[in-house]
Amino acid sequence: MSGDRRGFPLRLLFAAVVALPGTWLGAADYLGAPHPELPAAVAAAVFGLAIVGAAFVLSWAAEAAQVDISAGLAIAVLALVAVLPEYAVDLVFTFQAGQEYAQQGTCAPPPGEADPCSLALANMTGANRVLVGFGWPLVVLVGALAVRRADRESRSTRQGRVALAPVMSAEVVFLGAATLYSLTLPLRTSLTLVDAAVFLAIFAGYAWRLSKAPVEQPQLLGVSAWVGGKARRPRRWWVAGMFAFAGLVILATAEHFAHDLVATGTHLGVDEFLLVQWVAPLASESPELIVACLYATRLMASHSLGTLLSSKVNQWTLLVGTIPVVFAISSGSTHGLPLDGHQRLELLITAAQSLFAVSILADLGLTTAGAVTLFALFATQFTASIVLPDNANRLVIVVLSAVYIVLAIGQLVRRRHIGARTARDGVVTPFRELAERS
Repeated sequence: MSGDRRGFPLRLLFAAVVALPGTWLGAADYLGAPHPELPAAVAAAVFGLAIVGAAFVLSWAAEAAQVDISAGLAIAVLALVAVLPEYAVDLVFTFQAGQEYAQQGTCAPPPGEADPCSLALANMTGANRVLVGFGWPLVVLVGALAVRRADRESRSTRQGRVALAPVMSAEVVFLGAATLYSLTLPLRTSLTLVDAAVFLAIFAGYAWRLSKAPVEQPQLLGVSAWVGGKARRPRRWWVAGMFAFAGLVILATAEHFAHDLVATGTHLGVDEFLLVQWVAPLASESPELIVACLYATRLMASHSLGTLLSSKVNQWTLLVGTIPVVFAISSGSTHGLPLDGHQRLELLITAAQSLFAVSILADLGLTTAGAVTLFALFATQFTASIVLPDNANRLVIVVLSAVYIVLAIGQLVRRRHIGARTARDGVVTPFRELAERS
């Protein structure tokens, strides 16, 4: 660890100050306190700045936390806090869907209004696809630019490839387990409490596995070094406080950020379903995307991709598992969240993309070719959802889902030996052995 015992870092103060206006506006709205009514576009900018400030605080807290806990567990905590915007937005839609179901016995909305059940899944599936189809390639691009600017490579950041540390094989394995189960969801008519139990069990196994990782001395710089260089008790208070501050900022601003972006788009005449599926997720995913880019610019692409990978595990286990629970509480029943044909197709392409993503990471690396493929397939469906009529878009979803699955099978067959080793490492190989292999 590189200690830094200088005075209070101004960057931490600046990040906190930037986050305060949006946090105040969001908290005042939640509490019903008087506050200025800003135009949607201006409010979105204020809330967006708050999320950026929180993202910086998150990244510093996660780095400093590695003095006391393993890097993998620190990244998982970072990802869990960073993904709070997605939870906040998606669970609000889910709660509304449950209330609609309790009143009407169905999710069918009044004429001219969007289906709340459809919006809940649109936000969740859109967020997952944005994270993998846009976020993962972004890491490779930023890492490549950082290598060129620094005129050197690091162990995890090279021209044309981002490498994951062997200890991150757990993320790949548990994402693979959740993905295999998720492939059954398009065959269902509802997302049930049984599905919730399975996904939550996978997340619990993932968290338990990470808790076994040993602590290593990290190389810290700047704000994280200032925090990490303190004595144990104040250091832990600072780390916990920074995580808590960032989490509160995100919870106070994320839903407003997404809704104001949606309102801005609606004012411009954009379809509400598309806004909820693409614009709101891009907004709610911004904290972890910003954190990932911060890591990548410092040639720490293993942490960068690891953050997004951990976020994907969180969303594809804990978030999906929480949706039926919230729906059941809101609707006052044990009925699952209803799935129509369109929603099942959205789940299909999301699961298929996830399977392809897992197959790419079987050797714990993401190459430029893999990143370009992920982005090209994502961009194709994104464009189709905007410019094509509904029936044509559904056909595109089916075709692209088949392409994802065929590519994934080809990758897994070609890499079956190294994939088997990654699976073994993710579940049973001692972390100390994986660390030595790094």
